[in-house]
Parts: sequence; structure tokens; C-alpha cells
Amino acid sequence: MKQGIHPKLKTVVFKDMSADFQFLGTTTIDSKEMVKWTDGKEYPLVKVEISSASHPFYTGKQRIMDTEGRIDRFKKRYGKADAATPAADAPKTTK
Repeated sequence: MKQGIHPKLKTVVFKDMSADFQFLGTTTIDSKEMVKWTDGKEYPLVKVEISSASHPFYTGKQRIMDTEGRIDRFKKRYGKADAATPAADAPKTTK
């Protein structure tokens, strides 16, 4: 691996602002804010808007789509008409 071209990894505290949840991780992001962690050391603080503590998929508050109703509405709106009707009703043009 080439020396001096890769960013340095640092241990930081990520804080989910919507759920007031914190976890320790590694990143290359720089942060000027510091926070004291449970081990007594100070780490840079990176604020995030969403994490596993607030994401609907992980919290179980996810909406379930009504796909059956959507399919029925689509078929009703764009479904094929009777095959005999358009051919019988279509006027014949002659040149």
C-alpha cells in the first residue's frame, strides 16, 4: 500500500440527534466537537440525523404498502378491453 495517500482512520462518537443515541465507531471525518465517552476518554463527536435507533426499518415503525390495491387500480385503469369490441366497432376506411 502506498504511504501518505490514504486518510487516517479515527475513533469517534456518532450521535443520532433525533433519537439521542450514541455509539462508538471509526471514520475519516474530522470534527471539532469533543465528547467524553463511557470509558473516560474524549473522542471527536459526529452528529448524524438517522441511525439504527431512529430508522423506521430497524425500529419496526415502517409503513406497509398496499400493493394489492395498487395493482387492482392499475388493471382497472389500464387493463385490456374486450378484444372483440374494438375490432367490431372500428370503421373501415377505403382509399
